[in-house]
Amino acid sequence: MEQPLALDPAGRDIHGESALLRERGPATRVVLPGDIAAWAVTGHALLKTLLTDDRVNKDPKNWGVWQRGEITPDMWIYTWVAVNNMFTAAGSDHRRLRKLITPAFTGRRIEALRPTIQKIADGLLDDMAASSDGTADLRSAYAHPLPMQVICHLFGLPEKLQPRMALLVERVFDTTIEDAASNFAELQQMLGDLIALKRAEPADDMTSVLIATRDDDGTRLSEAELTDTLLLIISAGFETTVNLIGNATRALLEHPDQRKQVTADGAGRWGDVIEETLRWEPSVAHLPMRYAVEDIELPDGQVIPKGDAILAAYAAAGREPALHGDDADAFDIDRAKKEHLAFGYGVHFCVGAPLARLEADVALTALFARFPELALGDGELTPVESFISNGSQRIPVALNGA
Repeated sequence: MEQPLALDPAGRDIHGESALLRERGPATRVVLPGDIAAWAVTGHALLKTLLTDDRVNKDPKNWGVWQRGEITPDMWIYTWVAVNNMFTAAGSDHRRLRKLITPAFTGRRIEALRPTIQKIADGLLDDMAASSDGTADLRSAYAHPLPMQVICHLFGLPEKLQPRMALLVERVFDTTIEDAASNFAELQQMLGDLIALKRAEPADDMTSVLIATRDDDGTRLSEAELTDTLLLIISAGFETTVNLIGNATRALLEHPDQRKQVTADGAGRWGDVIEETLRWEPSVAHLPMRYAVEDIELPDGQVIPKGDAILAAYAAAGREPALHGDDADAFDIDRAKKEHLAFGYGVHFCVGAPLARLEADVALTALFARFPELALGDGELTPVESFISNGSQRIPVALNGA
């Protein structure tokens, strides 16, 4: 039997690793940081199937390693599995939680954010334009603060706490971290304080909505569910959108012909840019975890044993030649089929997907309108230290051309 492939905790070559994974077939055994064994599913069709398969569950009670007490609070994976929210819920629990949370993400609420997002984008672009040497780090100056300010506005997080919250969320995605326990504890404390503030002073924000929301039978989110739901939505809504804006900008700057086509054609093409970016360079490369609740025989004859963990390898699936052709590694906004799984699939499809798309649309439109000669600056694009998060630590740009 082929030896499992150990994934790089720092994610230094996600697409190189993804190619190796695909060579091993649509599902293959891997070792995650901390010597955690899992099955990486790279085949687009197989991944879609397993994401909707009743034999696959997100509750860690079904994970043999969790049952044996081998996952401890200091491990990076703990924050991903030891929570009570939609991310780890299954069946009726998941349906109940999603029903309680959905009112906070109605189309009306999301679209009503457009002027706020535009104002935030314009303010950040003003700050960039004031650069004395005409250069900037696009990530720290724009792609990072924009979604952070949006998500904090959305949930009513006081401005003075935003920098610390951003750092704590980044550490959730850092799979090289040695002691995740203190980070997790501080996040829960900060969110608990936010909940207490909004109970005392309710406002027109999503934290207040989640506190007040009841189901038809009077059910509310429990305290643990409320805290962990805020953790899920804030972390997912922040880090992933940072990467989406950064990856899309980099893609256009590296493909000037397509950039010219988009800016000439106007707003109608930004959606193509966003969807192709989500396929080509998804914000999340690998998403932990799901678990086999019974033995699952795969089409190639392999069997995922009951109790084993399953890793959704979105980056590998997004560039699968069987679906996207021999040029699957190429960024192409004119690609006829841009199908991707970057927001998941099935009942766990990301509830915040419309918000992420809206933020990216506003951010990209405003950025290239303000700086039509924007170009990549000097310096290597170093990946963030994570095999989960897929983005760059810095994106140096020249605002008025190289």
